[in-house]
Amino acid sequence: MRTRGEHARVGTAGRRTRSGPLVVHSLWTTSGESPRAGFVVGRRVGKAVVRNRVRRRLREQVRARLDRLPPGTMLVVRALPEAASASSEGLGQALDDALARALRARAASDGRGDDARAQPARSPRLVAGSGR
Repeated sequence: MRTRGEHARVGTAGRRTRSGPLVVHSLWTTSGESPRAGFVVGRRVGKAVVRNRVRRRLREQVRARLDRLPPGTMLVVRALPEAASASSEGLGQALDDALARALRARAASDGRGDDARAQPARSPRLVAGSGR
C-alpha cells in the first residue's frame, strides 16, 4: 500500500487482530487485486535503526505468507514496542496467529466456513510504510 488514504482505510474499516508484539489490520475488498501489505513501526519501538530492522523482518515474514491470502486482501501490520526484542520466528508466529484469526472471522462473517480459500490472481506486492 502506497498512500496514507489506503493505510487509513484499512485501519478504520478493517478488522483488528492483536497477537503478541503485532496488531494486524485486515480489510477484504472485491477488487480481485493481489494481496497488499503495509507496515507501521512507530517511534515507541525504538530508534531508526531498530525500527528499520523490525520493518525488514516483518516484510519478510509477510512476504512468505501473502500467497495464502485471498485476492483483494489489504493488510496493515503494526509493530508494538515488544517487537524490537522479538525474534523473527516469534514475529512469524504472532503473524500466523493474527492472520488465522482474521481469516476465521472473515469466513464466519461470509458464512463460508474455514475450508474456503482463494488463491491470489497476481503476485503479491509489499510496500514499507513510514507509519504516517
